[in-house]
Amino acid sequence: MINWTFNPVSVLLIVFIALGYFSKNGAIWISASVLLVVQQTVLTRYLPQADRPLISLGILILTIGILAPLVSGKVQLPPVSQLFDLKLLVAVLTGIFVAWLAGRGIGVMQSQPNLIIGLLVGTVIGVTFFNGIPVGPLIAGGLLSLIFMNNK
Repeated sequence: MINWTFNPVSVLLIVFIALGYFSKNGAIWISASVLLVVQQTVLTRYLPQADRPLISLGILILTIGILAPLVSGKVQLPPVSQLFDLKLLVAVLTGIFVAWLAGRGIGVMQSQPNLIIGLLVGTVIGVTFFNGIPVGPLIAGGLLSLIFMNNK
């Protein structure tokens, strides 16, 4: 049963729902809607244990989505002669850098949880108004760690 309780977090979720809906971004409004329902029900007691597995599940689903075109044949493996192409090598190095940066972002989110709200609001704004995708908080946290912190 839902017992509506409004607090700053529920208001923020409602704002995210509206932003996601009006910008036609299902990932934002559906996620915020699910979390609002969870927050307003007895399921809220499971959220503290669910955040890490949910992040892992999200990364797993994202990785499957990225690899699917390779498996389906939409993207072909390059011939061995092109494996040393400058663009491909830069792409590999960029992938390594971004993965490392996202790892630092998780560290920031764990050590400085008060920064999460800024990272999330920035990500929602980026998704809503700049056609971004909601993978930004981890990378943004990693950038934040490079700018302001000396962890890891």
